[in-house]
Amino acid sequence: MAQLSFKNRIALNYILTTGLLILVVFSAIYFTVKFTVYKHIDENLMIEIQDHFKEIRIENKKVIFMDSEEWEEREHNSVDVNPVFVQFFDLNKKTIEKSPNLKNEALVFHDSVEHFQFFDTKLLNNTIRQIQVPLHLKSKKIGYLIIAMSLSDSAKVLKNLLDTLLIAFPIILLVLFFIARFFAGRSIKPINAIINTSKIITKDNLQSRIPLPKTRDELFTLSKTINNLLGRIEDAMQREKQFTSDASHELRTPLTVIKGTLEVLIRKPRDNKEYEEKIAYCINEVDHLNTLVDQLLLMARFENQKQNIVTEPVYLNAVILDVITLISDKINKHKINVIFDAKEEFYIHSDNYLVVTILRNIIFNAVKYSNDNSEISIGLLREKGKISCTISDHGIGIAEEDLVSILNPFFRSNSLHHSEIKGTGLGLSIVKRFTDLLHIKFKIDSKIGVGTTVTLGFDENAKTL
Repeated sequence: MAQLSFKNRIALNYILTTGLLILVVFSAIYFTVKFTVYKHIDENLMIEIQDHFKEIRIENKKVIFMDSEEWEEREHNSVDVNPVFVQFFDLNKKTIEKSPNLKNEALVFHDSVEHFQFFDTKLLNNTIRQIQVPLHLKSKKIGYLIIAMSLSDSAKVLKNLLDTLLIAFPIILLVLFFIARFFAGRSIKPINAIINTSKIITKDNLQSRIPLPKTRDELFTLSKTINNLLGRIEDAMQREKQFTSDASHELRTPLTVIKGTLEVLIRKPRDNKEYEEKIAYCINEVDHLNTLVDQLLLMARFENQKQNIVTEPVYLNAVILDVITLISDKINKHKINVIFDAKEEFYIHSDNYLVVTILRNIIFNAVKYSNDNSEISIGLLREKGKISCTISDHGIGIAEEDLVSILNPFFRSNSLHHSEIKGTGLGLSIVKRFTDLLHIKFKIDSKIGVGTTVTLGFDENAKTL
């Protein structure tokens, strides 16, 4: 069986609900009319009973129910409009007298029906409403009275009403279905726009956007959300393309240098000193290449993968001292004075490997971009229930307009004026990515010729010993 479209399902659900409501309303109308008709007939029958009770009398020790003139006056012999049939029975339930309109027919006494109870029965294949009651005269039971009224006209009215409702019901549902389908189609028009836009979106075409509906409803919110999602995907794809291009360039550059150097060496014989210089130069480029590959793999490994995070106690004092020891050769080479100030032992619950990587990159940059014989200060302190780590140098600094861009992969501020300082441009990008991953606040302030200050703010899980 073919699946119904969304538009048709909306219309179908609408008419099912509406159809149920219409069915309830039609049923209420029919049964209200039927109740009203029967109530009117029952009231008339009770009036007839009360009238006949009043007319019973005794003359010459004989019970008189009604004379022929009275029958004529009441027009009980009329069978045109709701005729009333009357019949008297004795105690043995034999007919004593009956209205002229019964002619050769007679009403039937039903023993199974209680007195004064209204019920439907048949007379000459016509439905009648009947009631049977006992007759008393001076507290003495003298027989029974049956009064009935024709239901032919009422039955015709009820049948016509029922037929009208049964015919109108499917017609109304059909009309409502097409109306609901029309308005449902207009309501879900933005969904069709979403479908059509999605069909033309590819990795090479992310500029298309869904037209926003005029009405600010749920579909407007959905369309706007999808447009924002497409915008983020487009930005991510652009960054991915730029990252791939930059990574390819950065990897190709040292390889080209190594290849060119080796080609120069094999063109002609050279002395040992020149060989040693060129080989050492190639080794430096290989080290640079290894560093670049390690950093690229590190970024790829922890790219928004929180499942790789291993939470454990991280002792910040020890980590900082280990990093300082690790790069002590570079510190001593440039005669830099590193001052570490911590009034107490601090530890946090975080990923030890990522925290070490963050601090190593920041401190390594501070050393790399510091002037010889300068000073680097590292401080740990508690502020408002949080641990703050500040790393300040007195190096070349970063231009204010580059403070945002330095967090992008492979970006190096003013690298042409400081070509002697080697780097990949990935250090701060890795720091920013890892601090975001660990919910560590990261702030960098810098000024050309003055130096750079990096501040790390650890969250409320930070603790002191």
